[in-house]
Amino acid sequence: MPFVHVIIAGKSIEPEARRRLQQETTVLMNTIMRKRREVTAVLVEEVDLSGWTVGGEPLEVAAHVEANVTLGTNTAEEKKRFIEAMDALLKQSLGEIPPATYVIVHEVEADAWGFGGVTQEYRRTNAMTA
Repeated sequence: MPFVHVIIAGKSIEPEARRRLQQETTVLMNTIMRKRREVTAVLVEEVDLSGWTVGGEPLEVAAHVEANVTLGTNTAEEKKRFIEAMDALLKQSLGEIPPATYVIVHEVEADAWGFGGVTQEYRRTNAMTA
């Protein structure tokens, strides 16, 4: 049940390109991180470039990605592959991006988040007892 937040600045994304970025991000979460497509949420947000610098210098384009997953559900290799693939997807979508374009995988405790009013911990423990 991942939530992926993609923040972009300096390049306006057309609706079709935004949709493609959302779909491809969902595919990466499904194929690399083994997350179910039907509960993978992706938010692509455009922000004002004037608020973004790297090394104190202004940029022409910028991006940042944060993916939230349940703690312990992915290997170090899967996270590495996702970060590499997401970086490649950003470059494909935006063109040249600064080297300091971060892709972060946050691992959240299973009892600290969920969907449909049920935590991931509850789902895990009930699946084991069923």
